[in-house]
Amino acid sequence: MRQVAVLGATGSIGASALDVIARHPQRFRASVLSANRNVEALVALCARFQPDLAVISDAAAEPALRSGLASAGLRTRVAGGDAGLQQAAAGELCDTVIAAIVGAAGLESTLAAARAGKRLLLANKEAVVIAGGLLRDALRSSGAELIPIDSEHNAIFQCLPSDRHSLAAAGARRITLTASGGPFRGRRRSDLTSVTPDQACAHPKWRMGRKISVDSATLMNKGLEVIEAHWLFGADAAQIDVVVHPESIVHSLVEYPDGSMLAQLGNPDMRTALAHALAWPERIESGVAALDLKQLGQLRFEPPDRDTFRCLDLAYRALAGGGTAPTILNAANEIAVDAFLAGTLPFLAIDELIEATLSDQPATPAPDLESLIYADLTARKAAQRIMQRSFC
Repeated sequence: MRQVAVLGATGSIGASALDVIARHPQRFRASVLSANRNVEALVALCARFQPDLAVISDAAAEPALRSGLASAGLRTRVAGGDAGLQQAAAGELCDTVIAAIVGAAGLESTLAAARAGKRLLLANKEAVVIAGGLLRDALRSSGAELIPIDSEHNAIFQCLPSDRHSLAAAGARRITLTASGGPFRGRRRSDLTSVTPDQACAHPKWRMGRKISVDSATLMNKGLEVIEAHWLFGADAAQIDVVVHPESIVHSLVEYPDGSMLAQLGNPDMRTALAHALAWPERIESGVAALDLKQLGQLRFEPPDRDTFRCLDLAYRALAGGGTAPTILNAANEIAVDAFLAGTLPFLAIDELIEATLSDQPATPAPDLESLIYADLTARKAAQRIMQRSFC
């Protein structure tokens, strides 16, 4: 039986993961659960799944978590803060880690799991964007097994029949990532001057958290996935294409030299990728309904509107810049999205702030984690300064 740590258990991906785990109690057990600061939700999950350890990222909430578990009559152990997350990811209570913490906050626990040789089910794309080279080296050194659970990268993984972490070794030529187009597909910049957070988070196909929903609305989510695909599959930027596919049925495609393209299709539900990754190389029931091809009607594909949604090109720019450039991109995006969700930054200023921060912070080499953490913190301060000066 696999002992699974679900890092980010109270989020949308965590909920999907726990749904799959609950369907197969003979195969999987949720042995570690973590949340950011939602003590009440984490206690409720502990009451249902009876993990050995509960981790609260906000160390200040650790006493409240202890009290809540005790009041519920639970013997689940408690840890808190970044150190608690890293120890949980690397420790003996789990052999599988689902890395579903949103943003740069999930970086160090993801690296800890990789260094400890775990089966790493990766949803935290920001960890790859910030520290792709370090993650690759950790996987090689420890022999850890990484299976992506973003729907797009999981689709690529499934469409590579041999070496799934090297496009060249698998004999493939090109990757095409599909994008839904988000809630504002077909709009022009002039149509988006008064966008509200609720409108940006109203994704037409996927149920996601608010940060990733905004990233989808700006196409930054797809830009981050381009950088992620570079590190996960050894693909150059020229080998990674993006196409808008509003039905969200084809999750990605892989092209081969003979002209063939392999695609993975499925209903837009994260449980498909999670079930695949948890049981790989086997296949198990996910709870997701099978596609009814007769009811689909049509599958549309169109180029992304790079003039309206400029974040995609900014991500390609950061990938080309190398070093700390992707870290700077991600940091500026997190600051911009937080400000937009708080109502202090207009929607159309998100890409403007990211571009200004990239211009303000020259990329430097990133030989170690300390360099990346420093670049992340410096970029966040720069983005805050630029935002106060130019956008507020």
